[in-house]
Amino acid sequence: MPLKGFGEHNLHNWRSQITSLYGGSLEFLFVVESTEDPAFHAIQRLLADYEDYVDAKIIVAGLSTTCSQKIHNQLVGVEKMHKDSKYVLFLDDDVRLHPGTIGALTAEMEKNPEIFIQTGYPLDLPSGSLGSYCIYEYHMPCSMGFATGGKTFFLWGGCMMMHADDFRNDRHGVVSELRDGGYSDDMTLAAIAGAHKRLITSPPVAVFPHPLASDLSFSRYWNYLRKQTFVLESYTTKVNCIMNRALFYVHCYLSWGYVAPYLMAVVHVAAALRIHSKGDSLGSGAFTSCGLSLAGYLALCTFIELLSMWNLTRIEVQLCNLLSPEAPPLSLASYNWCLVFIAMLVDNFLYPISAIRSHFSQSINWSGIRYHLKDGKVSKIDRSKDKGPKFTDLGGKRLYGKRGAIRRTSMLGALSRTLAYWRQPKKFEV
Repeated sequence: MPLKGFGEHNLHNWRSQITSLYGGSLEFLFVVESTEDPAFHAIQRLLADYEDYVDAKIIVAGLSTTCSQKIHNQLVGVEKMHKDSKYVLFLDDDVRLHPGTIGALTAEMEKNPEIFIQTGYPLDLPSGSLGSYCIYEYHMPCSMGFATGGKTFFLWGGCMMMHADDFRNDRHGVVSELRDGGYSDDMTLAAIAGAHKRLITSPPVAVFPHPLASDLSFSRYWNYLRKQTFVLESYTTKVNCIMNRALFYVHCYLSWGYVAPYLMAVVHVAAALRIHSKGDSLGSGAFTSCGLSLAGYLALCTFIELLSMWNLTRIEVQLCNLLSPEAPPLSLASYNWCLVFIAMLVDNFLYPISAIRSHFSQSINWSGIRYHLKDGKVSKIDRSKDKGPKFTDLGGKRLYGKRGAIRRTSMLGALSRTLAYWRQPKKFEV
């Protein structure tokens, strides 16, 4: 588990990761950049409570110099894993596992040795802000992997299970491609799988509750969208570059193509209201009448789209409740579907703007580290605590702490945080 920063949901997520019902041998490796990371002391205290029950340790990876810090942490973790490990499971610290997740993923790998990567997808739990709903809407297409019988080309870096020997032997160049200029772990591995015709699957049990930060602002959503569009600027081969370019143009075209009908509908409705206010008949202009009809069809299509999203979310919520019966039940009652509709418009309008900016800037600030790309690879890394953000985008995690010292807190503060932790999941109860 590559870690960066510490936020409101991390403790709950980490507990779900180390308290698995898997009956085989397990080793948990939490990898941080340095002891200055607030996650270091937080995970240290958590593992102290479970030291007699789980085989877990913290690894300090140091600073990355040739790839993104996340990839660097992942590769250091792979180097330190047990020599007899058969599979390696990469998890982000915002993944909330179900008790049987590790066992289910392992069983699929055992059943089909041809699987190159197993992945899963997040079920975003919006916190109520427009930014959180934009992220929920952005992640929804990932669920298409469940509609393809488990086989998919989508890959989410938050959950990836692979064969450990693929890393030991650098099969298909998985280590060298990631290490030598890799920016995005999931995009790089997906490109390798596509180039070598390897299988990526997503079992139906691999959907995970993903609570978003309660203070997730619109500016932090914008930073997240910038990082997501920036991955299209990274590539491993010329073919991968062409595919990313095609995805860039198609996505921009479809995004603004989605927004344009709503702008036209507003124009037609405004024109009809103006004509009506002057006392003219709506039927006097065939153009206005036709425009209102098209606006009505658009409203019907929008309703069907929202209904489909509601149904898909309902199924995923029910699935999560079945997979984690001991957890407080999730509910659709917390979703605001008016905000979902607004988020669809905002997200599709901003995506091309973000993608174009990423294309011309060729640099991005990710968790306080600025990466510069050249020919699709990380070519330069700048670190500055003063110029970068203090918190991560989705989880609102604090990125920086004090060197070598455990943060002291009062008994009242500890009690308040404990109360907040136990109350946290109840946010999504019926």
